[in-house]
Amino acid sequence: MQPQVTSNSITSGALRPLALLGSARVMLLAGLAMMMVLAQVAIAQARPDSLAPLADKVSPAVVNITTTTVVEGRAGPQGIVPEGSPFEDFFREFQDRNGQGNRPRRSSALGSGFVISEDGYIVTNNHVIEEADEIEIEFFPGDGQPAQPLPAKVVGTDPNTDIALLKVDAPMPLSFVKFGDSDIARVGDWVVAMGNPLGQGFSVSAGIVSARNRELSGSYDDYIQTDAAINRGNSGGPLFNMDGEVIGVNTAILSPNGGSIGIGFSMASNVVTKVVDQLREYGETRRGWLGVRIQDVTSDVAEAMGMDSAKGALVTDVPEGPAKDAGLLAGDVILSFDGADVEDTRGLVRQVGNTEVGKAVRVVVYREGKTETLRVTLGRREDAQRQAGADTGSEIAPDTREKELLGLTVSRLSDDQRSELNVPEGTDGLVITGVDETSEAFEKGLRAGDIITEAGQQKLSTIAELEDRISEAKEAGRKSLLLLVRRAGEPRFVALNLAE
Repeated sequence: MQPQVTSNSITSGALRPLALLGSARVMLLAGLAMMMVLAQVAIAQARPDSLAPLADKVSPAVVNITTTTVVEGRAGPQGIVPEGSPFEDFFREFQDRNGQGNRPRRSSALGSGFVISEDGYIVTNNHVIEEADEIEIEFFPGDGQPAQPLPAKVVGTDPNTDIALLKVDAPMPLSFVKFGDSDIARVGDWVVAMGNPLGQGFSVSAGIVSARNRELSGSYDDYIQTDAAINRGNSGGPLFNMDGEVIGVNTAILSPNGGSIGIGFSMASNVVTKVVDQLREYGETRRGWLGVRIQDVTSDVAEAMGMDSAKGALVTDVPEGPAKDAGLLAGDVILSFDGADVEDTRGLVRQVGNTEVGKAVRVVVYREGKTETLRVTLGRREDAQRQAGADTGSEIAPDTREKELLGLTVSRLSDDQRSELNVPEGTDGLVITGVDETSEAFEKGLRAGDIITEAGQQKLSTIAELEDRISEAKEAGRKSLLLLVRRAGEPRFVALNLAE
């Protein structure tokens, strides 16, 4: 018999392409595996196992700062026994006997800093050197570094950002570090903090960027949060990225016991560099000043004003200054400043502060349902803060009639109420004499004694005018009415639901 080969031949022929495909797949998988290995090698090369090379590179520019302050002696033994204690005379006699009575004494404190130029400019925190009578800079030990501490003088300070610039005269060029771009730092990036924690001398700690754009207390705050260990004495020290660039100045910690719990804050370098440049050039800061009081635009305020979305900064008052000269009005919403969109009040404050004094800028505002562009020449904030303004206006005859509207009991502002509430002369409006505690007005913080000066962005002097504004808003299909309210002279806008 002839061998049966047809079936096997067919089978063999059918399997051949599959075998080839299997080989290609194996080769592809092998290639992918090799690529993954190479990628891991590249990552390992990009992120070294040790931070020692980085520490060696930047540590010569990190300094310890010692400040000395002369403290006047006190007559009593404060800090030993409570004032008025029966033991007070005994301890006072003990202090006097040992020559510690009213004699001035010297108090020392420690901090950190870093050199930013070979000719001896040093950055630290303002609170490190504030009120110091003497400042000494101790350099990281090494070749080419000053062996002995050097006296430093203060070039300038900025309490708003807690930054200070110092200067030493060194016998040789100093090692220094450069600032990096803090805006490109991402949450999760590795960072290294250096300084003089708890007076222990030069120290390095590592961590990551935990959060960005933290705000603690000031108008110009832009803090990087990190879990790199920061303790007392680290204040003023640098926060480095992996390229050895300073992206923050270690300033504060959040701690229940004074020690690091992994929540530290460094002022972002893009804020610090602007401050340092001004301190270096002028010895002081020179921030732009627009001259308005502002508040954030909430969703209900936006609806009451007919805006599509809650954005921008709502102007609550326009005292004498650049904004008033340019025609800005209370009730305007600033949408754009010098070509950049305004997201909220914090953003506007920083935008204005970072702009050159005397510069003419375009300001786009939302006013009465449409946008307008105004040209404002900025003043200087520091000059404005030294001056006090006064409001002027016409006097309105008192009207003691009361009425309940929108959860509020209001009456016309009388002379007696004006005196009791310290209302500036010339301020017209309705005084709130009572607030329904179940109302939206109470929830939004309105209280007896507040003064309503505008409703629907129109000035008020009578109850009838407030009733007219309510009717007009309802006829226009508004769900809420915007009120301008003043308390102790400070204005703010509040939108109240018309269903009240």
